[in-house]
Amino acid sequence: MKLPFMKDAPFKVPYTNANITGMLVHRLTGLLEEISANRPIVIVCIGTDRSTGDALGPLIGTALFKYRSPHFHLYGTLEDPVHAMNLEDTLHEINRKFEKPFVIGIDACLGQVSSVGCIQIGQGPVKPGAGVNKDLPPVGDIHVTGIVNVGGFMEYFVLQNTRLHLVIRMSEVIAASLMSAITSYVHVSSSTRDQTAAADFS
Repeated sequence: MKLPFMKDAPFKVPYTNANITGMLVHRLTGLLEEISANRPIVIVCIGTDRSTGDALGPLIGTALFKYRSPHFHLYGTLEDPVHAMNLEDTLHEINRKFEKPFVIGIDACLGQVSSVGCIQIGQGPVKPGAGVNKDLPPVGDIHVTGIVNVGGFMEYFVLQNTRLHLVIRMSEVIAASLMSAITSYVHVSSSTRDQTAAADFS
């Protein structure tokens, strides 16, 4: 029996939840703990600033870029977005540049009315373009998605008419949670390696 808080269980929570950052950090940290040693972390934020709803990924990428963190490699910002036209080339570049990268795929998605505003985290790749019937390559060892609007009808129009306030608030929450989770993971991982090295010399 799989309990709701387990790392491989489905996870979806409204961005307005009082403890949203803590919940996201806890789940992300648990997933990061599964990374094998020395795998570089690569974050791919998918989307375009030409559509309000689809700007979630680039907004997250831009927020993460400001941290200038050495702990992960970042693709997809408002200035240099990763979208349908260059996604495949970007993935080829990542696999050519990094050995066995651990990829975090980030994208906006559409869903049911009751799920709008929810953030989802899960194992396996995100499938960009699925909501608008585009056949694009899957992205990520794990994924983070934000449900920005209702799906099922006139998806392009719906994305174009998504509230910017919602997208910005969700991007802020996701970016801060990712940064905290990766920093925590790196700190714990470094401490574990130091303890192991000390034990080897004792």
